[in-house]
Amino acid sequence: MAAFLQWRKFVFFDKDTVQYPLDNGKSFILPNGISACDSGRGHIVLGDMDGNIWLLMRLLQLTNFQAYKLRVTHLYQLKQHSILVTVGQDEHGINPLVKVWNLDKRDSGSPLCTRIFPAIPGNKPTEVSCLSVHENLNYMAIGFTDGSVVLTKGDITRDRHSKTLTLHEGNIPVTGLAFRQVAKVTHLYVVTLEKVHCYTLTIKEYPKVELDNHGCALRCSSLTDPSQDSQFIVAGDECVYLYQPDERGPCFAFDGTKLLARWHRGYLFLIIRNTKTRFGSGPSDKQLLTVYDLDNKFIAYSALFDDVIDVVAEWGSFYVLTRDGKMHILQEKDTQTKLEMLFKKNLFVMAINLAKSQHLDSDGLSEIFRQYGDHLYLKGDHDGAIQQYIRTIGKLEPSYVIRKFLDAQRIHNLTAYLQALHRQSLANADHTTLLLNCYTKLKDSLKLEDFIKSSESEVHFDVEIAIKVLRQAGYHSHAVFLAEKHMHHEWYLKIQLEDLKNYEEGLRYIGRLPFDQAESNMKRYGKTLMHHIPEGTTLLLKGLCTNYHPSGDTAEIDSHLERNPFNKANSEEFIPVFANNPRELKAYLEHMIEVDPNSSQGVYDTLLELRLQDWAHEEDPERKKILQDEALSLLRSDNTVFDKALVLCQMHNFKEGVLYLYEKGKLYQQIMHYHMQNEVYNKVVEACKRYGDQEGCLWEQALGYFARKEEDCKAYISEVLGHIDQNNLMPPLLVQTLAHNSTATLSVIKDYLINKLQRENQQIEDDECKIRQYREETAHLRSEIQELKTSAKIFQKTKCNMCNSPLELPSVHFLCSHSFHQHCFESYADNEAECPTCAPENRKVMDMLRAQDQKRDLHDRFNRQLQSSHDGFSVVADYFGRGVFNKLTLLTDPPGSKPVGNLEVNLQRDLLIRTKRNC
Repeated sequence: MAAFLQWRKFVFFDKDTVQYPLDNGKSFILPNGISACDSGRGHIVLGDMDGNIWLLMRLLQLTNFQAYKLRVTHLYQLKQHSILVTVGQDEHGINPLVKVWNLDKRDSGSPLCTRIFPAIPGNKPTEVSCLSVHENLNYMAIGFTDGSVVLTKGDITRDRHSKTLTLHEGNIPVTGLAFRQVAKVTHLYVVTLEKVHCYTLTIKEYPKVELDNHGCALRCSSLTDPSQDSQFIVAGDECVYLYQPDERGPCFAFDGTKLLARWHRGYLFLIIRNTKTRFGSGPSDKQLLTVYDLDNKFIAYSALFDDVIDVVAEWGSFYVLTRDGKMHILQEKDTQTKLEMLFKKNLFVMAINLAKSQHLDSDGLSEIFRQYGDHLYLKGDHDGAIQQYIRTIGKLEPSYVIRKFLDAQRIHNLTAYLQALHRQSLANADHTTLLLNCYTKLKDSLKLEDFIKSSESEVHFDVEIAIKVLRQAGYHSHAVFLAEKHMHHEWYLKIQLEDLKNYEEGLRYIGRLPFDQAESNMKRYGKTLMHHIPEGTTLLLKGLCTNYHPSGDTAEIDSHLERNPFNKANSEEFIPVFANNPRELKAYLEHMIEVDPNSSQGVYDTLLELRLQDWAHEEDPERKKILQDEALSLLRSDNTVFDKALVLCQMHNFKEGVLYLYEKGKLYQQIMHYHMQNEVYNKVVEACKRYGDQEGCLWEQALGYFARKEEDCKAYISEVLGHIDQNNLMPPLLVQTLAHNSTATLSVIKDYLINKLQRENQQIEDDECKIRQYREETAHLRSEIQELKTSAKIFQKTKCNMCNSPLELPSVHFLCSHSFHQHCFESYADNEAECPTCAPENRKVMDMLRAQDQKRDLHDRFNRQLQSSHDGFSVVADYFGRGVFNKLTLLTDPPGSKPVGNLEVNLQRDLLIRTKRNC
């Protein structure tokens, strides 16, 4: 009774009397003599004492049919089938009949009765006390007042497919039956006035378990729905018990004489005899209906009724049938209305439980949690409020809660909320920042470590943001741990190198990174590391630019090698790292060209510059010679850029390198000019001798150079003139440049002039000799031509000039004295009128003549266009572009020299005369 009084009472139902909808509020009246009732399949089924069965539809339409001749005692309407099972009497005496009705089929206007059989299996007369049917239509149990239970197994709608047996025997009346189906296991609860039993029907022996030695009165037992685990309810006078198939469950101390117990849609309906007395009179005849919510532990409704027949559920409402013919409707209030009633009483916990049991959506639950949290916050219960706010995460905007707890005195509550926000992975960068700031404000290192050292699967925050906040707050060790654990390499190095100045650890960490990340970080921090740890940094760069293998765990190295068998950075890109460390840079570059001779030109150029710097600053002659050889060896490797190397050698006045590069680039004039600038006369002459064959103008430039010198250079001038004279490199008039030299006398050029005049005289004599020869040959040819014109030609050749075989008729003879077999001539001759032997020579002569004619025509046309054009330069450029002036003739004799001017003409004439003679 104490437990009962502690349960709060509410009015979650609206009570009303059922009235006809179209009859001005006239109350609906039940048929007389109702003895049994049930509901399901869209109607309420009533049985009366006259054997009639009434079907009440939703619009209060009543239909009936005669089911028994005498009376109806029990009804059972299946919820999943339109099957109605009834128990009644067709004759006087104790002989109850069971009838099975198919309400969807008709027989003479009444539902079809598919089966009739006696309820009593033997001849022992007894009354039926209770009835239960399984929803699968394979089981039906009938309880009797003598304590026995008859089980019908098989298709209950047909006689042939079922069998009947006595399942339970006793001497105490059976007051309740209920089937329980969970998965494939079927149980039957049997309750008497004194005991509660459970049978397992899916096992052949039907094992029985006695659950309790407390029974209940007739109609005071029921079965909960599957949401309550299908528990069996037994309402005793002192308590209400709930049972599982193998044990007794919870017990509720609801005192009072129970008249009826029903379970509908999560509520327990109890009819209890009212024991309260009226003022000034005896006990009331009313009966108390109480609706219990066993899950949430409250009374949903309570009211007095007159002599209740039964309570049924249909059409979304509950109906209370009373003996006075009235039918009362109990309509449950909607969930929101019930919640508002609870909110007004500040019963938030009960509201939450109710919302869950009503399957309210998450948004609705979140709103309840928010209101509950606001209520606790206003009461000053900040700890309780934050717990409710935590339950709104995912629905309620976090800023709503955060603003309430920004006060420093409530930072613990704010921390708890932010932790929950992170656990659900709903925190953004601002939330992470705020949480870490809370930890730092509280100086709570333990929680901070727990937060950042959580496992990978438990990380619910933005790691990068956490690192930033910890760094700003000065928690460098925590930030470093977080960066290393989650492989934020850039942040790890930034903190180690910029904040902690731990350069050795930073360098070690870079050496453990994969190739791509190690390369990028060395480009970023290389200068800093080189400044503080030059040797270690140089060593790492050497490995990075050759064949990089990260240091550390052997397994990690093996996996790295499998993914990247060969990694090599561009060595030239790291040269700027050594900006202030030339010694390390030189060692680095020498290592690179030693390991990889095909290194980029930038590597060789930089190394050359370093070696030249060392050479220029070295004072020890022996060491300087070694450095000179090293620089020259680098130049001879052909890996440097010519222009850059030349500029470097000139900048450092590296004579050997400059001369080598000039020679390598065939810049012979530059070599000679270099010696001229340094006034090394013998080197000037030596350069002319060495490179004069490739570039003949060197001798002329040397002569002009010495001609401008006021020193006594007679020996060099004589040597240059001798070579010029020997190779006929320049005309004698150009020797007048020596007139500018005050030290050069006539004796210097005496030998040159004598030799020149002698050669020209000899040339004149040779030309005159050739003229006489050509004239003689011309006269001879003319006489031969005249002879051919005036006398017969006798052909005395005996062999063919083509195959060198004896001539045979037919044969072909030419005036040039060549003879051929006719078949040889036809095979080799290109033209019938031309000798095949003389044809090549004749063709050369004709080509020369045509070329002379073309040159003559081209010269004339050029002169005409040049005279008539307004822009003479464009005419010259046009002909120059066509290559007319490509072939240049160098005249070594002065203009007007007769022998030289007639040389080409004489040569052409000589060729023509010889050709004609052969023909």
